[in-house]
Amino acid sequence: MNVIATRAAEGFPRRSFTVAEIRAMVEAGIIAEDENFELIDGEVVPMSPKGNQHEVIKAALNRLLARQSPDELRLAVETSLYLDDRTFLEPDFILYPIRILPVDVKGADVLLAVEVAASSMKYDRGLKARIYARHGVRELWVIDAETRVTWLHRRPQTDGQWGHIEAVAAEQSLSPEAIQSVAVRMADLD
Repeated sequence: MNVIATRAAEGFPRRSFTVAEIRAMVEAGIIAEDENFELIDGEVVPMSPKGNQHEVIKAALNRLLARQSPDELRLAVETSLYLDDRTFLEPDFILYPIRILPVDVKGADVLLAVEVAASSMKYDRGLKARIYARHGVRELWVIDAETRVTWLHRRPQTDGQWGHIEAVAAEQSLSPEAIQSVAVRMADLD
């Protein structure tokens, strides 16, 4: 299905959707299951197609995270993360305790969220990062698909800010605070 985005009603109220309404539209076939979008505070936000570098990094990082993550954690790839009744995101990866069912995962359960970004860098480091922080995701990595610089976000605050943000060069090793068994250098991902 081809999604057409419009700004024709700019300045006018828009219809806000809930997660339940979106799920019902998918079940009814109004929205195709493979459509790529997120629901941000009730508004449907179409996502850009993923480029070659995005896919290379994602595939390599998937292999690494699957090998290095402890057995008590679940690695979810391109899953829907339902943060409240009007917001869900589609992170590239999340790691959370395996005892929690995917539909029950909340922000504070997520030990690490990873976004690989190219054209979506401003969105991922801006609004999306604030949403992750507001919902208590413990750590967020936003990886620039072209340069492989990773924007590391730690210490989420309820106002949507992060207590610590730093750019980590592709040659530097990264390890999530809560998952010391995982270590990666983005420059090594092929």
